[in-house]
Amino acid sequence: MSSTSAPRAEIRVDLAAIRHNVRRLRDLVSASDAPAVMTVVKADAYGHGMVEVARAARAAGTDWLGVATLDEAVALRASGDVGPLFAWLAVPGEDYVPALAAAVEVAGYTVAQLDEIVTAGAAAGVTPQVHLKIDTGLSRGGSPLRDWAALCAHAAGLERAGSLAITGVWSHFAASDEPEHPANDAQLGVFKEALEIADQAGLRPRWRHIANSAGALLRPDARFDLVRFGLASYGIDPAPGHCADLGLIPAMTVRARLAMVKQIDAGDGVSYGHTWIAPTATRVGLVPAGYGEGIPRAAGNRAEVWAAGGRRPIRGVVCMDQFVIELGDGEAAAGDEVELFGTGAGGHPTAQEWADACGTISYEIVTRIGGRFARVHVDSEAAT
Repeated sequence: MSSTSAPRAEIRVDLAAIRHNVRRLRDLVSASDAPAVMTVVKADAYGHGMVEVARAARAAGTDWLGVATLDEAVALRASGDVGPLFAWLAVPGEDYVPALAAAVEVAGYTVAQLDEIVTAGAAAGVTPQVHLKIDTGLSRGGSPLRDWAALCAHAAGLERAGSLAITGVWSHFAASDEPEHPANDAQLGVFKEALEIADQAGLRPRWRHIANSAGALLRPDARFDLVRFGLASYGIDPAPGHCADLGLIPAMTVRARLAMVKQIDAGDGVSYGHTWIAPTATRVGLVPAGYGEGIPRAAGNRAEVWAAGGRRPIRGVVCMDQFVIELGDGEAAAGDEVELFGTGAGGHPTAQEWADACGTISYEIVTRIGGRFARVHVDSEAAT
């Protein structure tokens, strides 16, 4: 039985795994003219802890860090980070000054946005470093191709005036985890066309980037000058079924201690709505975590955990604070450890298996987990 000082429920993040993954990913793309590597730490590093993961990634040699919002970028700088840093999501009227003053490179989608960035750069007393984004077919952020030439011309004028520097042109794949999807070739074609238009406008960006984790691993022709590794940095396959064993190590293990173990009879219903009724007498355990901690309700009657020496199914609906597992004849007592998902070693469940069970993606499983979980960062290399 676990010590009484052990936490009720915790997210355990191994920073040695982060370092290993960053190094491994650098090796996997090094044969392609050695593009620079960006480790994406947005959304609190996909639930792993932004500051701690950023430090581990820098220690492993990542060239860049990437975040979504200006606030995330400023928080990283406040933590002491000083390397190349890119932030790509802002809304009209947002204050760029703190990020620009901290040497954060930002994205530009429109003429109006470039003008905002220039005004903020003047207020900060710096020349903003901007990556223009072309929408190659995701239909999300970025300039449509029809507006691209005008955006490049405006950017070139601002650059000649010394008001900003266009240091990058970038985009994002819509279906890189499906290597045969026709959108991949189509988007790459639009990206190359956009680069030619930018060149004709007189722009000479140092960084051209479109490849995310799956794109970088499956499309060597999409690596250009810089690749952005998000999910893969955390040890999770970014294209299940399409990537061979990459040698990555999942960094996150989620576990809790059983709050109670009890016997139930045949015919007893479990949890709200009695969506599962015991066909025979059995033993169940109460896990003190629920959708308040980011456990998907869809996991009810679908996902499995590791407890009492084996895989144990979730029975009934996941509640706000707790869920029930069937222990059967497994030896277990209140206080014993339950592993929801982790590295997969020894047959334990993984985040990808939870995603498959819940009809979602592994990104969502690891990013949404949190709430009242205690998050602990460990370093297995230091421990040994």
